[in-house]
Amino acid sequence: MLKGLVIAGPTGVGKTDLSIKLAKLMKADIFSADSAQVYKGMNIGTAKITAEEMQGIKHYMLDIVEPVKKYNVGDYQKDVDNILKGKEAEGKNIILTGGTGLYISSITEGLSSLPAGNPILREELLKKDIDELYNELTAVDPEAALEIHKNNRRRVERALEVFKLTGEKFSVLSKKNIKGNNYNFLKVALERDRDILYERINMRVDIMLEKGLLEEVEELYKKYGENLRKINIIGYTQLIDYFNNNCTFEEAVENIKRDSRRYAKRQFTWFKNDPSYTWYDLDKMNEEEIVNKITAELKL
Repeated sequence: MLKGLVIAGPTGVGKTDLSIKLAKLMKADIFSADSAQVYKGMNIGTAKITAEEMQGIKHYMLDIVEPVKKYNVGDYQKDVDNILKGKEAEGKNIILTGGTGLYISSITEGLSSLPAGNPILREELLKKDIDELYNELTAVDPEAALEIHKNNRRRVERALEVFKLTGEKFSVLSKKNIKGNNYNFLKVALERDRDILYERINMRVDIMLEKGLLEEVEELYKKYGENLRKINIIGYTQLIDYFNNNCTFEEAVENIKRDSRRYAKRQFTWFKNDPSYTWYDLDKMNEEEIVNKITAELKL
């Protein structure tokens, strides 16, 4: 049976070390599930694993696209599932590790298969006022009308568009996920005491700066300009503000730390809301104990 393992959790919690230890035991390849690490050249600020840290373990989904190119969860799912077809044929175990919950669930649960937008139909919908559109949606898909606020015109239009293109209710179709691989995933998430995690995050930002984060952002900003800001990645956006004299260097550093802590909190919320995760606290158990529990669960 092909074994898939998810190691999730907030930024700075300690996913990388554990993933390497488990990959060796599982003889597995590792897939990054981090929406920032797909971008080329963004290494220090995204805490991208180095070749040395990989310890010979094959890693995928790092350095996929230029920072100015749009890349979304649909692209991620397609790219990973394409690689997994080959891994399935090889009988290879895999580990999916990172903090982008949507990227992880696109592989473990799949994404809904909604039709692409139709420009002609969208033009027709644009001619109608919101009351007319909402009444129409209520008639054909009352569940969607309850879920979508009347003033959210874009979502109302999309729900109607899906119904008109497929004949199926948006409220049903949007929840029908299609999984594109044959791996069964054990899902684990790591946590620490919140204060300890925040201290680790603060320290990690200082280490990033020592490693040359400022110079990395400066080089990328020279190359890509304001387009770099559009992808809105913590560490880069704040230093671009500093380059544009919107804040002092010290303020930029504090903002990176603050926004990283806030991001960690959102990640906690995302993963805690998913009951399929088994949680391990790195302040209460050492790595060896956690590895033993996971390998026992995987029946290695």
